[in-house]
Amino acid sequence: MGLFGKKRGDSPGYEDNAALDGFGGYQPSDSPGYTPEPAAEPTPEPQQPAKQPMSRSGRRAMYGFFATLGVIAVATLANNSDNSSDNSAPTSRKPSVYTPSPQVVSPPSIEGWQSVTGGDGTYAYDVPPGWTPKPGTVHGWEKSAAVPGSTMSTSAFFGDGFCPQERSSKLAGSGVRSEKTADPAAAALKAASDLAVSAYSPDEGPLATFTVSPAQKTEIPLANGEKVPASIVLLDVVPVRSNVCISQRAVVGALAFASGDKSLTMLVYSDQDRPGIADREQILKILKTYRGVPAADRKTITPPPSTLR
Repeated sequence: MGLFGKKRGDSPGYEDNAALDGFGGYQPSDSPGYTPEPAAEPTPEPQQPAKQPMSRSGRRAMYGFFATLGVIAVATLANNSDNSSDNSAPTSRKPSVYTPSPQVVSPPSIEGWQSVTGGDGTYAYDVPPGWTPKPGTVHGWEKSAAVPGSTMSTSAFFGDGFCPQERSSKLAGSGVRSEKTADPAAAALKAASDLAVSAYSPDEGPLATFTVSPAQKTEIPLANGEKVPASIVLLDVVPVRSNVCISQRAVVGALAFASGDKSLTMLVYSDQDRPGIADREQILKILKTYRGVPAADRKTITPPPSTLR
């Protein structure tokens, strides 16, 4: 579909640049916003970011709010305030410099791929070349009367703007979240099915359909070197098509492992009838890169400042 394809004129997709700490994601609430949950041991207790509003779109699509826009708006207001007392005076705006916050990065586990590092560097996964890692971005689909909604942190995307009719269209994406069950197989199935019907169905239905492949067993390496059992589920999805940006076929994959009384999950989803997509084998390969990052492999960088004019 571009999973984020929408009817022309709909509001843009959700992309919230507030990152979530902890080894995993969070559990979104039913209210317009999300409430991060702390990660389970062995990772440190996370700090909870401020809640951000979720806007409603006309069809199932990503909904967006960029934290960095607040910085830009403040800078613009500051520049305009000096001229507000005299409208007749010529205006002159000085360029503003925005300095991004420090970011923890880690090396990829697959040569030539890119690492997407989250939780203050405590966990990471890899995406292929051509994908765009956005570890500070939260994205997802709102809950409605018909669909359960799905929200993820530590995101990455592929095929941005592939559909000319929809600027926010994307071919594929990934992220992490948590589920309120300690059964990894059940958590993987719930996370994958919630995303499948939320991303590929209209707001009020009808719902996309999917078939589920048998759960696969694997292991996740933690930062301390231990390994924990995990489950992987793949769904073949038939979206509800309402415009040319929506795919005829898609695959959603989820990996989950138990952490206390919940499970931490990673999701990958992709169109299957477009050029350069992630097929089932590549989705499975991406999921299996999810890992804890030893402290020795973490590095803090500060992205270069940018000038806002």
